[in-house]
Amino acid sequence: MHRGKGMKFVGDSRVPAERMPNIPKDYSEYPGKTEAFWPNFLLKEWLVGAVFLIGYLCLTVAHPSPLERVADPTDTGYIPLPDWYFLFLYQLLKYTYASGPYNVIGAFIIPGLAFGGLLLAPFIDRGPERRPMKRPFATGFMLLALAATVFLTWESVVNHDWEAAKAQGKIVAEAEIDQTTEEYKIYQENGCINCHGDTLAGGAAGPTLVGTGLKPDEIKKIAKEGRGAMPPDQFKGSDEELDKLAEYLSTLEAK
Repeated sequence: MHRGKGMKFVGDSRVPAERMPNIPKDYSEYPGKTEAFWPNFLLKEWLVGAVFLIGYLCLTVAHPSPLERVADPTDTGYIPLPDWYFLFLYQLLKYTYASGPYNVIGAFIIPGLAFGGLLLAPFIDRGPERRPMKRPFATGFMLLALAATVFLTWESVVNHDWEAAKAQGKIVAEAEIDQTTEEYKIYQENGCINCHGDTLAGGAAGPTLVGTGLKPDEIKKIAKEGRGAMPPDQFKGSDEELDKLAEYLSTLEAK
């Protein structure tokens, strides 16, 4: 219909008097095959997410994260432990074929193949079936990955030295250390800092040297004969230097 100069109306723009309600389609003819995204599918996702969120909150309240001491880069005896979701990869790096000169294999190649297979899964398994028994390829690889992750995580937890890890993260009292003194330089030059740290607070490889209550003679005896995990003859300096260091360590007290 033409009205006026160059004006043309196409179709019918009138609003119908009876508006159809926005009701999701009826999927009863396809039970178990598909469902409405809103609200059916999203409601299920939110319910599952809420259960996991409440579970994590309960675990956080029941077992709060421990507060550990400040990280010490000079502590060469520190035993690292990643978060629980990386324990399987941490354990993988302990094996001969994935550690040392083969570290690239354990850190990049093996995880890369696993995640690459996950990305290619939609292109490899393109069948319409949804039942696990009718999808042997996808189900088999999923069970293999799950079993490997559980096994490596279990091995990492069992073989980890939890007592040493707890001791190395324990907050200990520290003294105000003057690193310009002659005694501290003797302590540093003889390698004591590698096990006991730059603040003498100790770590996984050695105990704290602050507030030990030991007398100078007892300290010299330990330096020569060793004690516990400390082997004998660790002090390589002269007797005069050992006397100064022992006297210095015996006077250290926590502030």
